[in-house]
Amino acid sequence: MIFTVAIDGPAAAGKGTIARDIARRFGLAHLDSGLLYRAVARRALSGEAAEAAAKGLDPSDLSEAGLRTAAVSAEASRVAAIPAVREALIDFQRGFARRDGGAVIDGRDIGTVICPEAEVKLFVTASAEVRAERRWRELGGDGAGQSLADVLDDVHARDRRDMERATSPLVAAPDALELDTSLMSIAEAVEAAAAHVAARLPG
Repeated sequence: MIFTVAIDGPAAAGKGTIARDIARRFGLAHLDSGLLYRAVARRALSGEAAEAAAKGLDPSDLSEAGLRTAAVSAEASRVAAIPAVREALIDFQRGFARRDGGAVIDGRDIGTVICPEAEVKLFVTASAEVRAERRWRELGGDGAGQSLADVLDDVHARDRRDMERATSPLVAAPDALELDTSLMSIAEAVEAAAAHVAARLPG
């Protein structure tokens, strides 16, 4: 069975949580495409050229510690805007998306660039303020060394980079179901996404 669920959206909207649950619930393979860019970013922060890091990326790089730090997150957004980096990672993502047995991929250009033929497309979003608070709590709240205002500034900056980049900007695919999670619990968001997927599963 070839069946792809493409989930896109801005940072901290909840797409990763939804993708993991959908994959588990329906027995599909899961790829957080952001980890590819975080792995490249981590290598770039160590002094390697971003394009070389992308071309030499190994699956083991995706399980390295420290991929979700604020520094790596900021660098990931920067390297993701480099066309040569995105090009180097496209084949890996496309192969995963159309693997036998079905797949869920979450990212920012999955339904528009990586797999426009995906059987299910979701665009998961939330207000910048809600997303900033989620990210701030994820980072440890007051103990993280960053104020909520600083995290909100980071979210706005990340959104601008993602939405205004020349290559593969963040945008909802025309045929994607938009899911605004601003006022939804995790359970509500997951159930809404699961119902959409279930309605499109073969058989």
